[in-house]
Amino acid sequence: MPLPQEQIKKIENTIRESLRNKLLTYKPETSNMPFHYRLLGRDRMALFSFIHSLNTTFGTSIFEPVAETLASLRFPTAQKQFEVGNEITEQAQIEIQHIMNDLTIGRNPNKMEEIERIRKVATMGKINKLKTVKVDLCVKTNDGAIHLFDLKTAKPNIGNFKDFKKTLLEWVAIYLLKYPDANVHSYIAIPYNPYEPKPYERWTLKGMLDLENELKVAKEFWDFLGGEGAYEELLNCFERVGIELRPEIDEYFSRFK
Repeated sequence: MPLPQEQIKKIENTIRESLRNKLLTYKPETSNMPFHYRLLGRDRMALFSFIHSLNTTFGTSIFEPVAETLASLRFPTAQKQFEVGNEITEQAQIEIQHIMNDLTIGRNPNKMEEIERIRKVATMGKINKLKTVKVDLCVKTNDGAIHLFDLKTAKPNIGNFKDFKKTLLEWVAIYLLKYPDANVHSYIAIPYNPYEPKPYERWTLKGMLDLENELKVAKEFWDFLGGEGAYEELLNCFERVGIELRPEIDEYFSRFK
């Protein structure tokens, strides 16, 4: 189902403002590259530097605000950089370590079972203080369920997935300490599939993540936030805004000639 025109305008405005804010705060690298400048031109090198900078911050500067806007148009609550809390019980930490140990020796991940294991001990024992934990995106759906997303780059370092998994479990434990009966879920979200038209290489994540209940890639993620068809509509929004802002971007980088 296509997004209503009013929603499309809000999403496009978010994309537009996010890109303009990035341009306003962007500071080109000051390193001297005389051969590159003479071969390609300072304006092209400045654009290249900007694209590289944008790639490293795309999650926070573009994807997070767009995801927040898209989800807020469909659900009661959507908040980027959501503070999930800063307390966790010692018993929950011990249980999370047991879960991690089980996975390390070959047990298949089962997120629903893992959440219930954590729920049983989430309010038990000594409470430990943590540095305030922020979640990239928190969405409360119409049925009252809480969905916590950790937005990653399109090709996250597979070696870090053990840490990612532990983080997702800790989010659940922190939230359940405050709301023991909550229907809470946590995910890794990957905004686009760099392997298209081939499927995302999910097998590389198998063993740590419950692929059905703990990972949302590209269309799965955006359609969850905005409803069926949201992903394709979102790509069209990015294209229209890109065409609209092209003269603005060209003018900005012409200063570096």
